[in-house]
Amino acid sequence: MSRTNIQKAALVTGAVFLLVGVLGFIPGVTTNFGQLGFAGPGSEALLLGLFQVSILHNIVHFLFGVAGVLMAKTASGARNYLIGGGAVYVVLWIYGLIIGHDTPANFVPFNNADNWLHLFLAIGMIGVGFLLSRGAAARR
Repeated sequence: MSRTNIQKAALVTGAVFLLVGVLGFIPGVTTNFGQLGFAGPGSEALLLGLFQVSILHNIVHFLFGVAGVLMAKTASGARNYLIGGGAVYVVLWIYGLIIGHDTPANFVPFNNADNWLHLFLAIGMIGVGFLLSRGAAARR
């Protein structure tokens, strides 16, 4: 079965999120692994020594990856995953900027590195979703 470029992009994006979800549970790749909490700002584990993660955060990454892989089966699903997922990341970026990182509202949790990664992901996913769903680019 031949996939369109947008399907390939959604599949790769989903696969990366799956990988990130798994890597968050691997000591060494995740520093301070002994401080990996279920949720909340008390989880001091850092994926790649930079991005604050928790069990919940890793599960969300994994499930977001599963969604990408499944939605990549159709061009419209792939487009919805990239643009809709990018919109979710805009909301997460804004949420991360507004909440205090040491408050219960930071339940996932996020740190500053996560916040700016969320903005980058939002711009990238939305941009790719729109770019690859235009005309001939969507077909191949």
